[in-house]
Amino acid sequence: MAAPLAVSLGDPAGIAPEVIAESWLRREEEHLAPFFVVGGAQVLRAAANSRGIDLPIVSIFTPGEAADVFGSALPLLGGEDCTPTFGEPTIEGATLALHSLTSATALALSGEAGAVVTGPIAKSKLAEVGFTQPGQTEFLADACSLPHEAAVMMLAGPSLRTVPLTVHEALSAVPALVTRDLIESKARIVARALARDFGLPSPRIAVTGLNPHAGEDGRMGTEDRDVIVPALATLQAEGLAVTGPHPADALFAAHARDGYDVALCMYHDQALIPIKTLDFDQGVNVTLGLPIVRTSPDHGTAFPIAGKGVASPGAMIAAIRMAGECAARRTVQKAA
Repeated sequence: MAAPLAVSLGDPAGIAPEVIAESWLRREEEHLAPFFVVGGAQVLRAAANSRGIDLPIVSIFTPGEAADVFGSALPLLGGEDCTPTFGEPTIEGATLALHSLTSATALALSGEAGAVVTGPIAKSKLAEVGFTQPGQTEFLADACSLPHEAAVMMLAGPSLRTVPLTVHEALSAVPALVTRDLIESKARIVARALARDFGLPSPRIAVTGLNPHAGEDGRMGTEDRDVIVPALATLQAEGLAVTGPHPADALFAAHARDGYDVALCMYHDQALIPIKTLDFDQGVNVTLGLPIVRTSPDHGTAFPIAGKGVASPGAMIAAIRMAGECAARRTVQKAA
C-alpha cells in the first residue's frame, strides 16, 4: 500500500481549504486514498463552516498515522496556522502556504508521503515571502534538484490529456522556442511518465502544429515542416508512438480524441483551452518527469468566491484520486 498523500493548503484566502474539506467529506463515495493536510487547522475549520461542514480534525505527528484516523477525521500534520480572511490574501497566509508546500514536498521526497497534492497559490503574495520560482511546477523541479525543463506540465481530465510544449510565454516568443530538441525531450518525458504512472506502456502522443492547418507544407509558416516534422521522425525512429503535426483546430473533436492518449501542444492556450472547455471542474495539473508524484487541481485561488460555499470540489477530488492512483502504481513497481 502506498504511503498517505500529503496535501498542501494552498493560499488560505482562496478556495483550496474548503475544497480540501469537501474532498475529505466525500472520501468514501469518491474512493480517495488516505491523505493529510500540512498546517492550517483554523483555516480548514473556517472554510468547512462556510460550506456548512462540521469538520473533525485530528492532529498527527507522523504521516504514517494518517491512514488510521482518515476514516473518522481529517488528519492534520503541523501546528502552523493563521486567521483566515477569505478573498483577501495576506502575508501571513502566504507564509503559511509556502510552509505547507515546502513541508508537503519534503515529505514526498523522503518517501513518508506517497505523493504531494498542491493547493492553488497566489504567486504575487508568495514572492513577498521568498518564493522565487515562476510557479509550483518550477518549485517542485528545484526541490527535486532538476532543471525546470525536466518538469513537464500535463493537464488531465476524463476526456483529454494535454501537455503544453511552451508554458507561460508570450505568443510572439513561441515560434523561436519551438525547437527539435524541446519537442523530442518533452515527448520522451511524457512517454516515460505515462508508462510509469498511468499504466500506458506505449502511449499514443498526438503532436499539434504551430501554425493554422499545421502550416500547409510551408504556405502558412515553415516551423511545422522544418522543425516539428523532423523531430517526430526522430521520435518515431526511437519507437515512440507519435503522430503529427496535426491541425489543432480539429484535434480535440470527440471522434479525434479516441486516436491518442495525450496531445503535445505548442503553446499554453493551445493546450489549456480544450481541457478547460471539456473538463473544467475535473481538470488536474500533473507534473511529469519528477521522482515524486505531484498533482494539483487545474484552477486558481478563485478569491472572489472563496468562503462563499459555492466552489466546486471536483478538480481537487480528481487531483487527490489521480495522485493516489499514480502513487499506488509506483509502489507496485518498487515491490516488483
